[in-house]
Amino acid sequence: MFSSAEIGIDLGTANLLVYSKDKGIILNEPSVVAMNVETNEVLAVGLEAKNMVGKTPGNIVAMRPLKDGVIADFDVTATMLKHIMKQVSKSAGLSMRKPNVVVCAPSGSTSVERRAILDAVRSCGAKQVEIIEEPVAAAIGADLPVDEPVANVVVDIGGGTTEVAIISFGGVVSCNSVRIGGDKIDEDIIQYIRKNYNVLIGERTAEQVKIEIGYAPIDHEVLTMEVRGRDLVSGLPKTIELKSTEIQYAINESLLQILEALRATLEDCPPELSGDIVDRGVILTGGGSLMNGFQEWLTDEIDVPVHLAPSPLEAVAIGTGRSLSMIAKLQKVTV
Repeated sequence: MFSSAEIGIDLGTANLLVYSKDKGIILNEPSVVAMNVETNEVLAVGLEAKNMVGKTPGNIVAMRPLKDGVIADFDVTATMLKHIMKQVSKSAGLSMRKPNVVVCAPSGSTSVERRAILDAVRSCGAKQVEIIEEPVAAAIGADLPVDEPVANVVVDIGGGTTEVAIISFGGVVSCNSVRIGGDKIDEDIIQYIRKNYNVLIGERTAEQVKIEIGYAPIDHEVLTMEVRGRDLVSGLPKTIELKSTEIQYAINESLLQILEALRATLEDCPPELSGDIVDRGVILTGGGSLMNGFQEWLTDEIDVPVHLAPSPLEAVAIGTGRSLSMIAKLQKVTV
């Protein structure tokens, strides 16, 4: 048992994080792979590949093999994991011959999707692979007492999915998973600019817009930003100026769906646990929770205190790694 290393992997739609018990987060890379389509050769993985998105010649494709938190392209995911494992064993200097791995899967994923995750991780030489539900991992990573009989409400807004769960006594009491996350919000921004300005922008530009002037509340200090894209009428490059109020309008629909998932989960909550929620509030994790004004907006909408996890982006990976010591407890509750 002690001879093999133990690692936790957060196989995210946007980022792939690896956590080791001794060293904490040892790897945090975008889940992007750049491949040569003609030779099927992997040219770059992670940040290097992300910088190629939308800028490659025809024979090279920079792709994201995970969609909505689950594996969309099995072979590419397996290749990406092998690359990542090589990097990890180099950087951590671990006896990574046969590590024990815990991976997280969205709570809404099917058994087929989970099997794909297990097979992909096994194919890169893991000795033992356990799957933990994403909201449980997020709760452990956010330092919540998941194994006590109190209600812990977690809202994990990732790249592909938003998971809302009430966790008590190591298991999920009620949960909702919507396939809306950072990617959908980027897509909303692209569509809005296309419709209202006849300008096409790329995913990376949309993400930049979201980070800089994306606001959740309607009332906020209005900011402006210059954005460059391709004019769909003339086909020439064009610069437009966007206001943060427009972006708020563009992404409002997606934000309301996240709010709806949270409300539905709270409605399913047993009355005994509802009292805990009023005292303890809701914890936000995942990159999406870092949107400007999101925490305040959610507090106003649900009248329950909303807190941000200590490190929202890394919470799931940290929880996945920490769950190794608790897996026996959790295993009795989660299958």
